[in-house]
Amino acid sequence: MTSTRTPTSATDVWLPIAAEEMEGLPEGLNHQFWDGGRDYPADPANCAFYVVPYMKGAEVAVRPLKAMSAVRVVQTLSAGIDHVEPGLGLLPAGVRLCNAKGVHEASTAELTLALILASLRGFPGFVRGQDTEEWRSGFYPALADKSVLIVGYGSIGSAIEDRLEPFECARVARVARSARATGRGPVHALDELPALLPGADIVILSTPLNPSTQGLVDAGFLAAMPDGALLVNVARGPVVDTAALLSELGSGRLRAALDVTNPEPLPPGHPLWHAPHVLITPHVGGSTSAFLPRAKRLLAAQLARFAAGQPVDNLVLTTG
Repeated sequence: MTSTRTPTSATDVWLPIAAEEMEGLPEGLNHQFWDGGRDYPADPANCAFYVVPYMKGAEVAVRPLKAMSAVRVVQTLSAGIDHVEPGLGLLPAGVRLCNAKGVHEASTAELTLALILASLRGFPGFVRGQDTEEWRSGFYPALADKSVLIVGYGSIGSAIEDRLEPFECARVARVARSARATGRGPVHALDELPALLPGADIVILSTPLNPSTQGLVDAGFLAAMPDGALLVNVARGPVVDTAALLSELGSGRLRAALDVTNPEPLPPGHPLWHAPHVLITPHVGGSTSAFLPRAKRLLAAQLARFAAGQPVDNLVLTTG
């Protein structure tokens, strides 16, 4: 329900972080706190810069857009924009949509390495053994000498490779929407995946969710991975065909470490919970102590540019 407060000027900024908790915010803007609650802090028609509440889902993200007739920038606090895309058609032309590049790289890359190491070295079994006072010694795979394939080589994919460097991997291959050269080596196009998958011991998904990546990891993709390979998903759940993954996990041929699932949250009773050779974390790639200071710095910098009439960073698209 919209608040009945007196409307403010068209310089309203809707923030999911209280303005008094942030440094470096420019003067001349009216900061309104809204973190997805039922009541709006002011009339959405007077919002010029909308920062989408973090991890509150598409329904919350899109809810005020139809009434935001004066909005000029929509800023997410996530690397992906898929939760906002359903509402883009409600916006006037010329609205700039920006993502949170620079906010989640460190946390997501950390979790990626944690998932790989925990899965390879058998940590889930060790935790279960500790619960039952069992000493589960054994011989486990190492990350050293493994061939790694990163599917989705943007800023997060690059940050993951940064953290792989000390682990003596045999090879790191990179895939993005289109081919390009980097200082580390080539980035392959998506259509080269069939030739790259058979040589990958570990496949890391860090790609955005869009029409070209939804269901990308299907039965054919998984079948091309070698026996014993590990699939790590820190992207979005719908990038993976859950039924196809369950089939491979059930056969014991592949392993998986998933920070995201489809559906999400994973409901009680879903077969993925108890599938063999799978480690699941509840979409916590960006939810660390590193998030808030980076988010605050990004928003202060973006709002300073906006207030000065300068181009904002991290532009993903402009509505039209």
